[in-house]
Amino acid sequence: MRERNVERILVRSVRSAGGLALKFVSPGLAGVPDRLLLFPEGRIAFCEIKAPGEKPRPLQVHRMEQLRALGFRVYVVDGEEQIPKLIERISEGV
Repeated sequence: MRERNVERILVRSVRSAGGLALKFVSPGLAGVPDRLLLFPEGRIAFCEIKAPGEKPRPLQVHRMEQLRALGFRVYVVDGEEQIPKLIERISEGV
């Protein structure tokens, strides 16, 4: 499965759960996560999407650490089987 397929499934699943999966682009700041996940009750998380078995690049890891240091939840998804648990965790505020 390709990264874009995982991303497509994530976007559809988040929408079905009542949220938004916005494409996150930050001009001038490379390495930011792919999607900003927004759920009811102000639940927010960032998500980096990878093809199965792929890992984030060092710059992406750095950006994720920066966001976590600010108190945001940041996830890496590299397979569709991870998506239901991810949505559950964000929706419940875990």
